[in-house]
Amino acid sequence: MPSDGAQEAAEGFTSAVATRVMTAACRQAQLSSEGASLIRFGENALFRLDALPVIVRVARTAEYLPSVRNEVEVSRWLTRVDFPAARVIEDVEQPLIVDGCPVTFWHLIRESERKATHSELGTVLRELHSLRVPESLKLPAYDVFGRSDLRIETVPGIPDDDREFLRKRGRELRERLSELRFDTLKGPVHGDAHKGNLMVDRSGQAVLIDFENFCLDYPEWDLMVTATEYDSMGWASDDDYAEFVEAYGRDLRTWPGFSTLRAIQEFKMTTWLMQNVNENPDVANEYTRRIASLRDDAAPRNWLPG
Repeated sequence: MPSDGAQEAAEGFTSAVATRVMTAACRQAQLSSEGASLIRFGENALFRLDALPVIVRVARTAEYLPSVRNEVEVSRWLTRVDFPAARVIEDVEQPLIVDGCPVTFWHLIRESERKATHSELGTVLRELHSLRVPESLKLPAYDVFGRSDLRIETVPGIPDDDREFLRKRGRELRERLSELRFDTLKGPVHGDAHKGNLMVDRSGQAVLIDFENFCLDYPEWDLMVTATEYDSMGWASDDDYAEFVEAYGRDLRTWPGFSTLRAIQEFKMTTWLMQNVNENPDVANEYTRRIASLRDDAAPRNWLPG
């Protein structure tokens, strides 16, 4: 069970709170927040400063601090090896803690008009997984269930029946995971490797972003994301997925453990969305859709991206 302080922080993180934290953090860093705009509100709140080409990232609670520190160190390492990845602002203290929320500052990636392709995602992951992690970088193991338990227990407005179902599903998935045997070597893993975490800059370079879940573990954890989006939700076309597989060199769906990883990914996608059910009615409706289909393993996953 989370601490009372963690529960209060998780319940109280809104876009308005994130804005106040961002403003105070910019003041500490001596950066102007005037005209800053909220560009994403999900696991973190992301703001784009108007006066400077800087992105400010606000995490929900102090519970996120270890992963935020990890993000900063990963970014610095990838910069040193010239890997195309998001870069922290070097002349600003990283991270700042404001009202219990870790805050980081990143160079703005000026996007081109096109979006990243599945082929580019496969290529970036293949190159990432081939890197050798330096001994000086102490990466954690993959946190398979992440903050799912915290969300199940603390998000307000969720029916008790849903909470009990998700608790039971979590226990079942942990049992299935304990029986899996991986046949690959551990290496650098992004931990949330979907196409939305790949941006194309104005030079046409695909750039990897969002290192909150970066770890040292099995590459299957990265491959399961796109494989699940294709296999369960149909969010990628046949051609898209074929390009991803060709670029990476492996189709995870042929591995006997894929069904377990797919179930874990669906579970996490549902609990991730659940944390914002009180922020937006569309999110609440999508959560209802997901939890209903999650109760039936054979039901189609007619989920909307979110």
